Amino acid sequence: MRPRRGPAPLGGGGGAARRRTRDHPRLPNDGAAPPNLANGQVAGALPALRRAVAALIEGYEDAQRLAIRREEEARREFVDDLLYGRAERLAERAEHFGLRLAESYVVAVARGVRPMAEDDPLADRIERALIGRFGSHNILIAVRDGLLVCVAPGTLGAATGEFTHHVRAGFEPGWRVGVGRPHRGPGGVVTSFREAGNAIDLGERLGLRASVLRAADLLVFPVLLRDRAAIEDLVASVLSPLTEARGGPEPLLATLEAVFASQGNQTAAARRLGLSTRAVTYRLERIRRLTGFSPDDPTQRFTLETAVLGARLLDWPARPLPGR
Repeated sequence: MRPRRGPAPLGGGGGAARRRTRDHPRLPNDGAAPPNLANGQVAGALPALRRAVAALIEGYEDAQRLAIRREEEARREFVDDLLYGRAERLAERAEHFGLRLAESYVVAVARGVRPMAEDDPLADRIERALIGRFGSHNILIAVRDGLLVCVAPGTLGAATGEFTHHVRAGFEPGWRVGVGRPHRGPGGVVTSFREAGNAIDLGERLGLRASVLRAADLLVFPVLLRDRAAIEDLVASVLSPLTEARGGPEPLLATLEAVFASQGNQTAAARRLGLSTRAVTYRLERIRRLTGFSPDDPTQRFTLETAVLGARLLDWPARPLPGR
């Protein structure tokens, strides 16, 4: 019987393994740490990669800033064209800024004790507050000629009130807001803007105390000014005798204004003027004697009140009437 063969010696298996190793060499990173040379190459590439990424980010930021500047310039040009009536492609550009000029719009303007700068952060805060409530497609806020301007749809009655609320909160005492009437189309925005500014001017010329002046409430004054010769004649005929009063006509004019503002209540007028009721009564009697007109008579009251309003519009007596 032939003896059974035992397991092959380990030495013989190792020779075969070495032959296989020679035929199939081990890969450089096959189960082993990267060579030092590769580590050095990667480390050297990182600064260049960082610089490339930084340059990419900087270029993106520059492009963003340029886009923002161009958008701001386009917005400024659009607002100027909108408020001053330059109508080239206005309706098309208005859609980009959220306005539909086929609708009616109302313009409100706020004037502070000092002109507002175009980059005043208060304008941005008010714009964000209004857009947050009414939406970007309903509100346009801008600074023009030192005024803070708000353009809103005529159907959005709460917008001008909200605008006034933020002006009251952010402006120094002495501010005024003028509100134009709603008008339709691009020309309507121009008209409402002018009405709002004129309302503030009229309020100052007439010495009105109200902080908010609406063009709709002041329509009679432009009518008076359309016939300047007639209003000058009325002021001269009715009020020029007051120049003979001791102390000049101004105290008597102020008395008439206070009486008209108080609906003829002499006690309330005296409080407005800081005088006694007796002093007001004495002044009214003095006016009646000099002019022949009394505010107690309904017909004469209208003539007197119109003459007083005309005097304020003409800045009389500080500015003499022409030819007199």
